[in-house]
Parts: sequence; structure tokens; C-alpha cells
Amino acid sequence: MKLQEMKEKTIDELKDIILDSKKELFTLKMGHNKLKQLENTASIKNKKREIARLKTVLRQKEINA
Repeated sequence: MKLQEMKEKTIDELKDIILDSKKELFTLKMGHNKLKQLENTASIKNKKREIARLKTVLRQKEINA
């Protein structure tokens, strides 16, 4: 998700997206650790960064609200 798209979302939408992203990150980690089936290990790193960006945008919105 692009930064501009994140900024257009509401606070509740961002919280839902963060929750979904955390679930997806968990699934990626479990697939990598237990089954060694993860083909693209960089996807874990990218998902972590996406969550951090979402949290940053969320915090900015909470401060400005």
C-alpha cells in the first residue's frame, strides 16, 4: 500500500488494516519457521515495514485529530 493511500484512510480503517497485516505477518513467520516453505524471505521484512508505516500514519492522524 502506498503512503498516499494510507493517509486517505480513516483511523478505524487503519486499525483494521494493521490488525490484518499483523495476522499476515504471523502467518508468514510460521510458514517460514515451521515449514520452511517461504520462497521470498524478504516478504517478512517488507510486511514489518508496512506495519510500521501504518502505525506512523495512524499516530499522526491521532495527534492531528
